[in-house]
Amino acid sequence: MTRLAVVSGGLREPSSTRLLADRLADAARSALADDGVTGQATVVELRHLGHPIMDAMLTGFAAAELESAFETVAGADGLIAVTPAFNASFSGLFKSFFDVLPEESLAEMPVLIAATGGTERHSLVLEHALRPMFSYLHAIVSPTTVYAATADFGAGEAGSALSERIGRAAGDFARLLRACGPRPRRDTFTEDLTEMQRLLGDDH
Repeated sequence: MTRLAVVSGGLREPSSTRLLADRLADAARSALADDGVTGQATVVELRHLGHPIMDAMLTGFAAAELESAFETVAGADGLIAVTPAFNASFSGLFKSFFDVLPEESLAEMPVLIAATGGTERHSLVLEHALRPMFSYLHAIVSPTTVYAATADFGAGEAGSALSERIGRAAGDFARLLRACGPRPRRDTFTEDLTEMQRLLGDDH
């Protein structure tokens, strides 16, 4: 079983960002299934966590619903992260979630990044904003990304091209997941306790 966390930063309901996130998750599960691997995806919809995220930034403490989202992400074998693009960058809500996510949650985790926007002009958000951010967080970013403009969700040639891009990105992501293997779940409480005991031991 490969556990996937899907973070959708869409601000509206329904949103093209969530639609792209769902399509990427379905394609990733399909690509894993081709190799006999079962994939299970859990979606974290940031729109519903806006207030808890801001409270965490102001107080340093996460509410229970935000802690649950943190556990979903940290406990996954891989992450699919999708944001709407604003002025050639990610949304503030999307960035804020990863700002308050506990350190090392994404360390050595395969990540597939994607974005949506009104036009193709914002497509550089993937390489200029998202990839550097996830690399800084010590994630392993999949080489193939997906950007979807509004026109890409229509029928005809544009829609077919998006489906092909989704399939290609999902295939590369599935190969990266298989190469990295299952990700051991960290017990941060035990780690903190062990570190505290070590520090106390050093004082004697």
